[in-house]
Amino acid sequence: MVPASDPPKQHEVAIRSVKPVVGRGAKVRAAVLTATLAELTESGYAALTVERVARRSGVHKTTVYRRWADREALVVDAVSDLAAATVPLPDTGDVDADLTAYARALVALLTSATGRALLAVLTSDAARLPQIAQAKAQFLAARLALAGPRVAAAVAVGQLPADVDGRELAQAVIAPIYLRLLLTGEPVDDGTADQATRAALAAARAGLMGRSPLPGPSPTFTDHAPVPEPGPGPGPGVIRRARPDP
Repeated sequence: MVPASDPPKQHEVAIRSVKPVVGRGAKVRAAVLTATLAELTESGYAALTVERVARRSGVHKTTVYRRWADREALVVDAVSDLAAATVPLPDTGDVDADLTAYARALVALLTSATGRALLAVLTSDAARLPQIAQAKAQFLAARLALAGPRVAAAVAVGQLPADVDGRELAQAVIAPIYLRLLLTGEPVDDGTADQATRAALAAARAGLMGRSPLPGPSPTFTDHAPVPEPGPGPGPGVIRRARPDP
């Protein structure tokens, strides 16, 4: 009878879990960028090196350098891919339920390991790189653009006022989520998403999410009461107020 082998030790499992990646193209790219995000999540941008990414991904260092010249190039590609991730905004016919689902999906993304890596990069020194700044702008713009068609559909069936601005409504939904994640450190979960959505929709239905008026000439005001047109003369006891000099 062959004796049962001892279970592998923890460090042995860790060593075997990083196997060399065989192949080219998409498979190598995915392994390297996944490792980049993992390193960013665990150690931050300051500690990120190409060598650590290569070791974690199982891709040889020379292969990584062949495709990415430095850590900045790695971060740009990793963040750009993640920024392109779609947060779904369904259309079930109920705008309240749809925006709630959207907010919950955003929370799920931003509180995942990759989402935390994205936020870490966008708030670190790496955010000063032009490519990272562009990826950040694209990420936010994509989140806001999703709301436009859905809000228009809700307006068409009378679920929202006609002048609701979809972009403003989307900003009102996601702002409390980012506030907690980036500033206050308060917990973020489905309850956060639900509360943010309810508040945003209440504001929209109260007329606070209307489109900004078109620019035009500002109204003029005077600092004195108007003087009536001259008539036959004031009656007894009536004092006419003189117009002040300009």
